[in-house]
Amino acid sequence: MPRPEQKAYGSWPSPVSAKLLAGASTSVGQPSYDDGSIYWIESRPMENGRNTVMEKNRHGVVREVLPKPLSVRSTVHEYGGKAYLVKRGILYFCLEDDQRIYQLDIHGDSVEPIPLTPEPAGPDTSLRFADLHFDSHRNRLVCVCEDHRATLEPENYIAAVVLPAETAVRAPAIEDIEKLVSGDDFYAYPRFSPDGRQLCWLSWNHPDMPWDNTLLWLADIDSTGKPANHRPIAGGNDTSIFQPQWSPGGDLYYVSDQNNWWNIYRYNRSGNATRVCAREAEFATPLWTLGMSTYGFLSPNLVFCCYTENGHWKLATIDIAGEEFTPVPSDFTHVSNIYCCDGKTYFAAGSPKRSPVIACYRAETAAIELIAGDVPPPVDSRYFSEPDYFRFPTTEGHSHLLYYPPTNPDYCAGEKERPPLVVLCHGGPTGMSAPELNFKIQFWTSRGFAVADINYRGSTGFGRKYRNSLHYQWGIADVEDAVNGAQFLVERGLADADKTLIRGGSAGGYTVLAALAFKDYFKAGACLYGIGDLETLARDTHKFESRYLNKLVGEYPMERAIYQQRSPINHAENISCPVIFFQGLEDKVVPPQQTVGMADALREKRLPVACLLFEGEAHGFRKAETIEKSLQAELYFYATLLDFPVPDDCPAIEIDNLENSA
Repeated sequence: MPRPEQKAYGSWPSPVSAKLLAGASTSVGQPSYDDGSIYWIESRPMENGRNTVMEKNRHGVVREVLPKPLSVRSTVHEYGGKAYLVKRGILYFCLEDDQRIYQLDIHGDSVEPIPLTPEPAGPDTSLRFADLHFDSHRNRLVCVCEDHRATLEPENYIAAVVLPAETAVRAPAIEDIEKLVSGDDFYAYPRFSPDGRQLCWLSWNHPDMPWDNTLLWLADIDSTGKPANHRPIAGGNDTSIFQPQWSPGGDLYYVSDQNNWWNIYRYNRSGNATRVCAREAEFATPLWTLGMSTYGFLSPNLVFCCYTENGHWKLATIDIAGEEFTPVPSDFTHVSNIYCCDGKTYFAAGSPKRSPVIACYRAETAAIELIAGDVPPPVDSRYFSEPDYFRFPTTEGHSHLLYYPPTNPDYCAGEKERPPLVVLCHGGPTGMSAPELNFKIQFWTSRGFAVADINYRGSTGFGRKYRNSLHYQWGIADVEDAVNGAQFLVERGLADADKTLIRGGSAGGYTVLAALAFKDYFKAGACLYGIGDLETLARDTHKFESRYLNKLVGEYPMERAIYQQRSPINHAENISCPVIFFQGLEDKVVPPQQTVGMADALREKRLPVACLLFEGEAHGFRKAETIEKSLQAELYFYATLLDFPVPDDCPAIEIDNLENSA
C-alpha cells in the first residue's frame, strides 16, 4: 500500500462528502411482525425525509407497502412515535400530511388508504395520534390522542378508534373516537393484558417530563370496553416509569429508576412488585418519542433486553424463573426498538463500522441474523474513525466523552501537529452519545479533525443522579463539561488548543451559545436550531416542553432573572468568536426568530456570522439537500476562518463581517 501523503490536519481530501452523507442518512427502525412478515420504518432523506413502511415476507422478498408519496409520522408532542402497526394484513398508520389515522389492506388490489379519523377543520384544529396499540378483543385501535381543538393548550388522552366493519365506509366522525382515559396532561403506553380484561398506561403532569416523574396505572375493563377501577401501582415521588408491558403469562412488567438505575420490575397478579435484575445499568431511555421499547418476551419466563453501561448499549436475556442474567455477544454498540414475537426478537442496531440494521435474535439457536439495512458502507471502512471512551474530571465529579481521532489512510500530518477539535453537544439535553457509525462524525474525522462527543452532566445512560445533576444548572454544568472535556484532550496532546470548535443542535445548540457567551475558550461555533433566548422558549414552545425548563433553569416567570442571566442573546457582547447558524423555518420547538435574533445580535457586534434558513424544515433536518448544504456550509465556514483549503464541492456562503475574523 502507498505511504500516506503528509498534509495539514483539516485539509485532507475525503471520500465522505456531504452529498454522500446526505444519501447515506437513510435509517431503519421500529420493527414489527404480522403473519410471517417483518415490517419496519425506513427514513429516506432523498425523498424529502419521507418515512415509508417496508416488508420482508416469509420467503425473503422485500417490498415497500406504503404507496408513494405517503409518509408515516406522528407529531404528538411534536416528536411522535409508534405511528404504525400491521395486524391481520392491514396497515394502520398516521399520515404525516394531516395526522389522521388510515388503514390499508397491504395484500389487496387498492392502493388508496381509508381514513379512520375525521378530517381536521383547519390547520390548528387537528387530532393527532401516536403509540398505536391493537385491541384484538374488541377490534379497535387504542392510542394516545392529542386534541388541538382546545383554546389554551392541546388536550391529551387515551382514545379508542372504531374500526370499520367493511371496506366501504362512511366518512369518519368525531363519534368514532372514544375518550377512554383523560384528566392528566400526558399519557403513554396504553396496553391491554393478554386476556383483554385489564389496561395499563403511564401518565404525568406539568411541570414533570416523563424521565422525571410518572405514574403507572392499572384498570379493569368493564362490559362496555371502558376502563374502571383505576389505580396507580408504581411511580410517583420523583420516580420515572418506562415501558409497561404484559408478559405472555399475564404479569405486568415495567422499568423504574427508583433505585437510581432504570431497572426492570415485575408487578404480579397478587399485587407485589419485585426487581427482576438489580444492575448498575440503564434498561430504558428518555421518552422523547412514544412507544419506545428496550425489552420483550421470548417466552413467559425469558426476557430479551438491551441496556447501557458506560455509554455502550448491550444485549442480554433474563431468565425470570432462575434469576439468570446472560449477556448476548454482538458487535452492536447501539440498540433500540426491541420487538419480540414467536420466540424471536427483532431490533434496530448499529456499530462504529456498520450502517443501522434490523436484526433478529432466535431463542432456539441464540444466533443473530440481519434482516434489513445490511448494505455495504458507501466508502471503505478504513476511512472510519472508531471512538475511545474517556471519563474525565470536571467541576463536580466526572463526566464522559467519546473521542474520535482523525482517520484517513491516504493522509497523515506532521509529527508535532495536533488536530483541530470539534466538540459535539447532543440534544435533549437528556440525550446520550453512543458509539455507532455516524457519517456526520466521519465527515470531520476523515478530513483530519478530531471529534469529542460529550455526554455532559444531564445525559442519560449513567443513572438518575447523573441525569439530575443538570437540574437548575443548564447553561452551567453542560458548558463546564464541554470546556473541561476539550481541555482534557488538549492536555493529552489529542487536540490543538488554538483550533477548538463547538457544534450542537437544539438543546445542544443552547450549550454551544452558552459556552461561547460565558466561557472564552472555543475559537468558533456552529448552532443548529439552537436556543438563544430561554424566556422565548419558556413562553412560546409546544405543550410537551412548555414546563421543561422549570427543572433545568427554574420556575418561570418567578425566576425570570435567572432566565435572562443564562440567555446567550442577552450576553452577545461576551461572544468573541465567529458563529454559523442553521434553522428550519417550520420549527415549532425552537421558533426561527430565536436564531435570527441571535445572528443579528452578533452581526451588530461585527463578528463573522453566517445564518442559513431552510424552508420546509422543522426541528431537525430531514431533507437530503438540507443536510448536504448545511455540512458544506459549515466546512466552508471553518476552512475560511482557520485558513484551510476550501474543498471544491463546498459552494461559497455569505459570511458577514469576514474582514474581522483576524
